[in-house]
Amino acid sequence: MTAATEPTHDVIVIGGGPVGENAAQYAIQGSDRTAAIVEAELVGGECSYWACMPSKALLVPGSVRTLAQHMPGLAEQPPLDVEAVLARRDSFTSGWDDASQVSWAEEQGIEVVRGRGTLTGPRTVVVGDRTLVARHAVVLATGSVPVSPPIDGLAEALPWGSRDATAMHEVPGSILVVGGGVVACEAATWLAALGARVTLAARGGLLARLEPEAAEAVEAGLRDAGVDVRLHVDVQSVRREDARATGEGHVHGGAVTTTIDGEELRTDEILVSTGRRPATDGLGLDAVGIDELEVDGRQRVAGGDGWLYAAGDVAGRWQLTHMGKHEARICGEVIGVVAGGGDALDVVGVDEDPLTQVVFTEPEVAAVGITHAEALERGMRVERVAIDLAVAGTALQRDDAGGRVVAIVDADRDVLVGATLVGHGVAELLHAATVAVATQVPLSRLWHAVPAYPTASEIWLRVLEALRTQRRAA
Repeated sequence: MTAATEPTHDVIVIGGGPVGENAAQYAIQGSDRTAAIVEAELVGGECSYWACMPSKALLVPGSVRTLAQHMPGLAEQPPLDVEAVLARRDSFTSGWDDASQVSWAEEQGIEVVRGRGTLTGPRTVVVGDRTLVARHAVVLATGSVPVSPPIDGLAEALPWGSRDATAMHEVPGSILVVGGGVVACEAATWLAALGARVTLAARGGLLARLEPEAAEAVEAGLRDAGVDVRLHVDVQSVRREDARATGEGHVHGGAVTTTIDGEELRTDEILVSTGRRPATDGLGLDAVGIDELEVDGRQRVAGGDGWLYAAGDVAGRWQLTHMGKHEARICGEVIGVVAGGGDALDVVGVDEDPLTQVVFTEPEVAAVGITHAEALERGMRVERVAIDLAVAGTALQRDDAGGRVVAIVDADRDVLVGATLVGHGVAELLHAATVAVATQVPLSRLWHAVPAYPTASEIWLRVLEALRTQRRAA
């Protein structure tokens, strides 16, 4: 290992996305410590420019139009103004300009260092011809990169990735979306809303890690939107006529012919969204004696001798921005405590914190904690309640609201351990369940958390009533 020289900063963070920003901020706030963020692309990262923000900006107009179509008294909705939708998307990405993010970092006392950071020894990061040395800690927050399946001819056909889709300048006339996860389902939703003829092909079902009610509802929603959904199929080969990439990452060329279960499908474009892996290439982990990143509940890397941390996608626990930011806040707090002479164990780790996620399809899916299948795998004695999302509040929001709520209860402790909601606007109902799961409030106490009438939150009263009825019948 390369010996460390004089420290240049107290904390060095490799990766300037939301996770890296939070780790640096929390590590130095309220102190005279210094930090540097090393970023090779745009400060603000994947979420700000190619994922969370632009994808939601593309999804919201279609969701608003769908809501209007289910509300008597509103005029029939015209097609979306594609140019206006894309312009609004551009406003949320600041035109792919990170000046405001850099300004924020500098205001926090964080230096932004442009380039790719590589570990060359304990607390030592090389960026181009510059060597940075951390007094206290180095944090890895490099996110994840897409994984492409081994399909004959796929690479040569220059398929779209999620970045190409969220940053598109023109809506293709037709497109094949390969994948059945969150990104694939959301992309198929907004592409269809913007007028593309969409085919979605997946080796398995949709949203495999969620309750089955979620997959069933999203599949029905996609089909209602005109998407040709093909599940449990094999994409065997891909060919593009005259494939040529431009300097901006976009593709010029002819149509794409894809063979799916022996049948040829011809589309203008193909989008591949089949998963991601931690972005560890080029980080120099071997230089500090680490073969694979493993973190504890306080984001400390095993084998890092207490100075190396990882948070977000690269840490391998979750692949969601808000969960990565949570890890980063814990990570930053731990660094600050240790730098001040305290014990890392004084900070509560993330080991038992429940996963929260939202799929912004039509209908939406919102989930927290574990599914019924996961609870059974853990050997829990569980109760499962599944009811319609039907209360006065949901009916007032939208005619034909529909939807389902699934609640998973640890019967031995009488606490909620998981919940899944499917329906219009359920994202805003999720946090009530998150608080219940995270704090492990007994259901007997939740009975006294009275929801206002007539709001959609009344669904939680109906869940408790259904559970009581189920118990009486047992």
